[in-house]
Amino acid sequence: MLHAAEIDSVRHATHGDPFATLGPHEVAPGQQSIRCFLPGAERVLVMAADGQTLGELTRIHEDGFYEGVVDLSANSAYRLQVLWHGGQQDTIDDPYRFPLVLGEMDVWLLGEGTHLRPFEVLGAQVSTMLGVAGTRFAVWAPNASRVSVVGDFNLWDGRRHPMRLRRECGVWELFLPGVHKDARYKFELRSRHGQVLPQHADPYALQCELRPATASMVGELPPMQAVSTSRQQANALGAPISIYEVHLGSWRRVAEDGNRWLTWDELADTLIPYVQEMAFTHIELMPVSEHPFDGSWGYQPIGLYAPTSRFGDPSGFGRLVQRCHDAGIGMILDWVPAHFPTDSHGLANFDGTHLYEYADPREGFHNDWNTLIYNLGRTEVRNFLVGNALYWLERFGVDGLRVDAVASMLYKDYSRQAGEWIPNAYGGRENLEAIAFLKRMNEVVGVERAQAITLAEESTAYPAVSRPTFAGGLGFHYKWNMGWMHDTLTYMARDPIYRQHHQGELTFSMVYAFNENFVLPISHDEVVHGKGSLLNKMPGDRWQQMANLRVFFGYMFGHPGKKLLFMGCEFAQEREWNHDQSLDWHLLEQPAHAGIQRLVRDLNRVYRATPALYEQDFVPAGFEWIEHNDTQRSTLSFVRRSSDGRFIIVVCNFTPSVWYDYRIGVPQPGNYREVLNTDSDCYGGSNVRAIDGQVGAADLPWNGRPHSISINLPPLASVFIEWTN
Repeated sequence: MLHAAEIDSVRHATHGDPFATLGPHEVAPGQQSIRCFLPGAERVLVMAADGQTLGELTRIHEDGFYEGVVDLSANSAYRLQVLWHGGQQDTIDDPYRFPLVLGEMDVWLLGEGTHLRPFEVLGAQVSTMLGVAGTRFAVWAPNASRVSVVGDFNLWDGRRHPMRLRRECGVWELFLPGVHKDARYKFELRSRHGQVLPQHADPYALQCELRPATASMVGELPPMQAVSTSRQQANALGAPISIYEVHLGSWRRVAEDGNRWLTWDELADTLIPYVQEMAFTHIELMPVSEHPFDGSWGYQPIGLYAPTSRFGDPSGFGRLVQRCHDAGIGMILDWVPAHFPTDSHGLANFDGTHLYEYADPREGFHNDWNTLIYNLGRTEVRNFLVGNALYWLERFGVDGLRVDAVASMLYKDYSRQAGEWIPNAYGGRENLEAIAFLKRMNEVVGVERAQAITLAEESTAYPAVSRPTFAGGLGFHYKWNMGWMHDTLTYMARDPIYRQHHQGELTFSMVYAFNENFVLPISHDEVVHGKGSLLNKMPGDRWQQMANLRVFFGYMFGHPGKKLLFMGCEFAQEREWNHDQSLDWHLLEQPAHAGIQRLVRDLNRVYRATPALYEQDFVPAGFEWIEHNDTQRSTLSFVRRSSDGRFIIVVCNFTPSVWYDYRIGVPQPGNYREVLNTDSDCYGGSNVRAIDGQVGAADLPWNGRPHSISINLPPLASVFIEWTN
């Protein structure tokens, strides 16, 4: 018989090794003492698989602790028939008769922190053990004194299903028979000092409840997606990449149905055809990992492995990605490994210690966002994040991850005053642990999912962000060009009369254009927090604002670098973005807004059809100035070249004046024609043609070239010109 203290530790959920007490324990050959704790049970019988009664257990404590000796020599797979208070009767499998959940290799790799796919063994995995269907649970909490699975299957009672600790890796595990997909659950933990902590959602949960509810849900691991050569080609450095950035909760809403969100399938039905029509190559989704607060836009995630339940279940997200690929569109996800929120059901103080976050607030607390910072010096935390990157890329087949807030990760003094940060081991400000993590993540992605890309939102001059790690870089494929964005928008906000004094704001980007593999980003960050819409950044009356927007888009698509445009900018959204409302699609009833939309569509089409505009984005051979010193007329002209020498000329006029007989040097003799003119009347412009039909190059040296052509340069316009023969 058990000591009273051991029974009490089970009753009060303080027992740290439940398998030592509960379940079958041999007392003689073939004889097993079976113990179970079933609060609310009136009677418990032990049943063989064929339904034969093997014996009745004795209640040795009124709280529901039962024990009895049963002959199991021929019936090791016993079940329990339970008569509950109120008369209900159930036949259940005893969780404490099942063997270990984790295999020895998994335990070793988890303990070492090198398990490439920890999501395959941690969390809640629907599975079968000893022929019984259920769910195996596993959670990393090395400093807890007791961990229990609680859920809608056990009245959220932490006494009923305490877990077994695998001390080699600090993981607690338990197989719960009869728990199936969509069951709601959390983990209840006691700290090393015995304190019961707030119930935590599963860090590896594959599905979560819709906020404000916070439980995890048992999900099914999505199947591995096949490697795609076509997607690898579409994501390559020499491919056309034009990204449409989307916040799914506000792209469109259903006003007539309570202003609700679209579902994953409704988004596939509407967003994909729109992106196809607009000729974008990729969609970038603001974070879709589960997050408790709508106003964070997903940048404070708690369920890092769970597609948000706002739009449906995870399978719906998988269908959205697949339908994008079927339509030839890539899918990029915003990914947030820099920080996480302090919500009590999340990762904060997970096992009573600072398990996922740095303990010292000078390293572990982010002042700007009131969030916690991952302890990237801990191998298990790095493994959690690297595994998460692989999860989205492999299990949903997304094309890439845009890594948020990289600058905040790279520097220990980011947004901190003197005395508020801890120098690295060498006394410097670089965060060596974060740098090592980013390199590791990019290396793993490169080896395990070569078709995928990673993109860094990085706003400093940190070197070689988009260079391979073997060459001393961080290993990203692309880096957002925040300098180009800032300088160009600053220039465009100026009244054209003053632009002649600030030409350098446009030309400076070419000083460093080939230091990194740049994406030119006009993202959500530029149209929130009082910054106004992209349209309202432009000076002048409404016609000039629209014209300024058109010349800006033309310049952007001509400039070296991949393109990114936030939703709504493509049709000149007038108000600042609001995540609680749909975009103002009614604006497209106005010709001026429809014209901007038509221009962005045509720019995308010209861009994708013209290798000179994308093949050599990141090498000097792909760009050459024609004229960048014409400050009095605020014009720029340059040549873009493809790898086989084909070229296209881009000429931009940033004043409202028409420059007649404007001469530019051209690369070779022959005839030239206008390909696209942002001043065309179909876009809402004044319809000044740069070239009427075609023009032949004259043997008149200009801009240091032996041949030149004369054009009429439209007001506030960008013109794309190609050589015909």
